[in-house]
Amino acid sequence: MSFFDLTTPAKRFRFIAVAEAITWAWLIVGMILKRVNDDPEAIALPGAVHGAVFIVFVLVSLVSHFQLKWNAVTWDLRLGGLRIAVPVVTLLALVSSIPPFGSLVFEWWAKRNGHLAELSATEPAAEVAA
Repeated sequence: MSFFDLTTPAKRFRFIAVAEAITWAWLIVGMILKRVNDDPEAIALPGAVHGAVFIVFVLVSLVSHFQLKWNAVTWDLRLGGLRIAVPVVTLLALVSSIPPFGSLVFEWWAKRNGHLAELSATEPAAEVAA
């Protein structure tokens, strides 16, 4: 199983979640260099790349909502007489894109809780030699 195998929705989500975290790290390094070297250009490229990857992460999360059936778990929100079924997994995915490395935390959680299709399947435990 290759990390660059993007043949399924779960694998595409994992790939973009990791890419989002990597660009977050690059942006943080750029922000530090900007302050240390007093160089406003230090965040130009990392900021643009992270912004683009952030948008792709949001889009992939919304597509994953349908392809991975993330609407199965909902939270009923009542606003006056209006009832809204909020898809919990999708909401968590979108919120995870905001804090640094949140996309990785969400990906690990979603994988562990069965929300990433074949990536969530447990592998057989290795046999221990006696």
